Amino acid sequence: MNISTFDELLDAARAQPQPQRLLFVFAGIELPDDATPAQRAGFERGEGGALVPKMCVDKCPDELVSFDQLRQEAAAMGQSWGMVFAAAMSGTRGRAPSSADADQPLQLMVESIRQGRIRNFIPFDPQGRTVQLG
Repeated sequence: MNISTFDELLDAARAQPQPQRLLFVFAGIELPDDATPAQRAGFERGEGGALVPKMCVDKCPDELVSFDQLRQEAAAMGQSWGMVFAAAMSGTRGRAPSSADADQPLQLMVESIRQGRIRNFIPFDPQGRTVQLG
């Protein structure tokens, strides 16, 4: 399945045979303190930088109407972010995973992003469009 927008992710999650829980990690894009002048120049052009997890949340697809709703909820938390990473957990026997079930996978996701291991997640920009990284 090719997902290019956040709303397509919601549609795909709702269409799965088992209920889903979506995991989100909001990350800032920052320039490391030890950046070279070339890295600083690239960063000013919108290139490079380091992903820094700022906040995370889990939601059932039915708790979200659109990306705009998620963006508004994130804004209410007061943290700036430049990208949100998404992943999904599948339920069993017709029951979605609970928030408690999502705690450890969400923390592992945060740590993976800190370490730059992001290929298992779908990154979205602040407009809800997927981002190609790397």
